[in-house]
Amino acid sequence: MPWDNTEGPAVEPEAAVAEAVRVADDGLARGEMPIGAVVFAGEDVIGRAFTQEQSLGRRIVHADLLAMIAADEHRGFDRSAGPLTLAVNLEPCLMCLGAAITLGVERVFYGLASPNDGGVELLAQWRPPVEQQFFRRPREIRGGFQGDAVRRQFAGYAEGSGPAGMRAWARELAGG
Repeated sequence: MPWDNTEGPAVEPEAAVAEAVRVADDGLARGEMPIGAVVFAGEDVIGRAFTQEQSLGRRIVHADLLAMIAADEHRGFDRSAGPLTLAVNLEPCLMCLGAAITLGVERVFYGLASPNDGGVELLAQWRPPVEQQFFRRPREIRGGFQGDAVRRQFAGYAEGSGPAGMRAWARELAGG
């Protein structure tokens, strides 16, 4: 569905995901899976994070979720800065898409699809009896941005010293 930005300029998908790729590089340099996310209000970054499972020793510290928590702390209930865009280098999981709905994200852009745990197709099947203005699916969700860069990140992670299962998963995402 097209997205009508009446609030002012919005970040372009290719540029938004490129920023998420840069954040993922920061995580990769610290030994984390190369997953990065950025939340924009218009063209302004109000949250950014990379997945931190290794450094925090926890599982529910996905890049998208952490970036949205930062955006929520920055924004609170004030929506005057306009609609939010979430950019991630890897398709968000169902948990992170649920958080995007709760935060009021209007647009989601990502690099690579994540066939085993991506939640976009499941969200497309969601049929609530009433979609509230304050609690509804994003109006636009599109992937396929910065694909070569993201595949390179996952190929690099697959050759590293992370857990064997995660390296195998990364190798699949990288295409080999």
